[in-house]
Amino acid sequence: MTNKWVSIACVAAALALMLAGSAIALGSHQNQLTFNRPVSLPGVVLPAGSYTFDMMSGTLDVAVVRNSTKVFYMGFTDTVQRPASLSRTAAITLGEASANEPPPITAWYEIGREGLGHAFRY
Repeated sequence: MTNKWVSIACVAAALALMLAGSAIALGSHQNQLTFNRPVSLPGVVLPAGSYTFDMMSGTLDVAVVRNSTKVFYMGFTDTVQRPASLSRTAAITLGEASANEPPPITAWYEIGREGLGHAFRY
């Protein structure tokens, strides 16, 4: 009788994990962005190329930036309002940099998500 209850508990736990994984996947924040020149994030320079910007599953404040082979950045962000003057199709804002330095990405505004963005902590 005990083995039956253990089996039922294991099946229920596996089902709960599968449903939780599906719910997290439905809330994807993923955006594909391409840069024609280097840009920077806290502690890293992103060479010109295509990158996926995403929020870590289950969090609202940890951003992950990667290309097809490597994670370039994982760090905390602050939730910010999209400036009214910023185009609805704009995905990032850039800060100032000296002449030979790549400009820092100050905030990422998810494409398809109204109003809110993620400011990188420098």
